Amino acid sequence: MLSRLNLETLATTDRARAEGEIRSLTSGLIAEMRAPLTMGEREAILGDVLDEVFGFGPLEPLLRDPSINDILVNTASQVYVERDGVLERVPAVFRDNQHLMRVIDRIVSGAGRRIDDSTPMVDARLPDGSRVNAIIPPLAVDGPLLSIRRFPANRLTAEDLMTRQTLTPQMIEFLRHCVQARLNCLVSGGTGSGKTTLLNVLSTFIPDGERIVTIEDAAELQLSQEHVVRLETRPPNIEGKGAIRQRELVINALRMRPDRIIIGEVRGEEALDMLQAMNTGHDGSLTTVHANTARDALSRIETMIAMGNVNLPDKAMRQQIASAIQIVVQQSRMSDGTRKVTGISEITGMEGDIITMQEIFRFDKLGISERGKVVGRFVATGVRPKCCERLRAAGIVLAAEMFEGVTEVGR
Repeated sequence: MLSRLNLETLATTDRARAEGEIRSLTSGLIAEMRAPLTMGEREAILGDVLDEVFGFGPLEPLLRDPSINDILVNTASQVYVERDGVLERVPAVFRDNQHLMRVIDRIVSGAGRRIDDSTPMVDARLPDGSRVNAIIPPLAVDGPLLSIRRFPANRLTAEDLMTRQTLTPQMIEFLRHCVQARLNCLVSGGTGSGKTTLLNVLSTFIPDGERIVTIEDAAELQLSQEHVVRLETRPPNIEGKGAIRQRELVINALRMRPDRIIIGEVRGEEALDMLQAMNTGHDGSLTTVHANTARDALSRIETMIAMGNVNLPDKAMRQQIASAIQIVVQQSRMSDGTRKVTGISEITGMEGDIITMQEIFRFDKLGISERGKVVGRFVATGVRPKCCERLRAAGIVLAAEMFEGVTEVGR
């Protein structure tokens, strides 16, 4: 049926007029085929045609589903989605790889990018903010691949995270006070662990009236404050020129009179510029890093600093880290798809050449319930953090009970 319609002409026609033409043409073609279809089936076919003309074809029903977090297309015949942390295959398929390529072209061209043999990998963003990655042959051996990371229209709140047992009220209250007292916080975790979601929640604790500059590879953060300036990197053009990296944006942000700088994810040589900003009056800054433990997160930052060809001795590098970052929050994705804050640690200084840390809260996984849910407990270690003195100076006094107790979850 689609082959009988002039899709390119219809796509450039006024939407209301085009819908009328499509409805008329579709009804005529169905009658011509003498297909015994119910009214519901006819409307479903019309919807599919409209999705093909004005949207992204078979992806449209998935993009309209608010329960879906990720859409993963492994060539034309395999489409997977993630709901509540669990992957499942869905019946939505493309007619063939050429059909999938047309949809990919429509996505990337709408974002001002192009994908072809000379540029076979592209990152882009949909109008709703969803993050897109596409990779095509010859790099994708079996056919085009498409990954879409969705973001909720209504961002999650601290209360949502507590309801989902991502962390406890004690933990969120401690983090709230850390942000309000302008401690620099690093959120660490693996892919899909919920780092950006937690960063969004932490950002809500920043008081109104402060000038916040955000720096991201792809704009995902959804800050609610009024005085927010958003910066986004730019990839190179077809000739390989014109790229703007995070490092340039961090350096430029320092000239913009920020009260706080939030970097969506530190991943390269901008790490040293970020630390220097944190150490020179831009305290209260936030960022994330890919790492599996708090200690690994600090090692990753060391590696990133070295990527900038800066000739710093290891001890001097670690001193920069220890003085710049006060709190490390470790986030993990559990086997049942849930996300947990598995640790909150404080950097306490240096002992010799080693950065010292102490764990304030942690999550102990104890097993899996009969329902397949992770069973565990959030533990307040009883350690009263050194940063309490800084919080007190900001007018925040924390009760000793905040750092005591156990909260069981999953049973």
